[in-house]
Amino acid sequence: MPKSFPPPCVMGDESIMAPKAHGTSAIPVQEKLRWGCDVKKADEICNFNRHYAEHSGYFEKTTFKKEAREASGPIKFYDSNTGKHLFTAPVGRTMNEFLIESSAHGWPSFRDAEVNWEYVRCLPNGESVSVDGTHLGHNLPDDKGSRYCINLVSVAGTEM
Repeated sequence: MPKSFPPPCVMGDESIMAPKAHGTSAIPVQEKLRWGCDVKKADEICNFNRHYAEHSGYFEKTTFKKEAREASGPIKFYDSNTGKHLFTAPVGRTMNEFLIESSAHGWPSFRDAEVNWEYVRCLPNGESVSVDGTHLGHNLPDDKGSRYCINLVSVAGTEM
């Protein structure tokens, strides 16, 4: 993996993921997550995990895809711990294109324009994290540029 990713990616360092009161975060995940996401699985992946993910296609077994298809515009995705706004999709593409790419890779797949860089960082190993220590997923660049392969359970929070 590269030591850094090209702009607009905002790099972070390991200090973001230092141990805190609840794993790598100060607080556990919210008690009720969107799209029927499993709170226990979310807490494990968000706060006590640095390498693993929900299983490929997990988001397809939630209400997310149905609700996304019915959405009248872009969807905002919030940190499952803090409720901070992390991603908005689709931006610069259709909902159908976003869903097709996400399904092809097994996880919601965001592009640079869809990332809220105020609260998201990329670590040198490719791990994508929130500034508050929530494990989100990984940046897996392809021929179109950076692709942030993100656990739905990590971004199923509600705005706080």
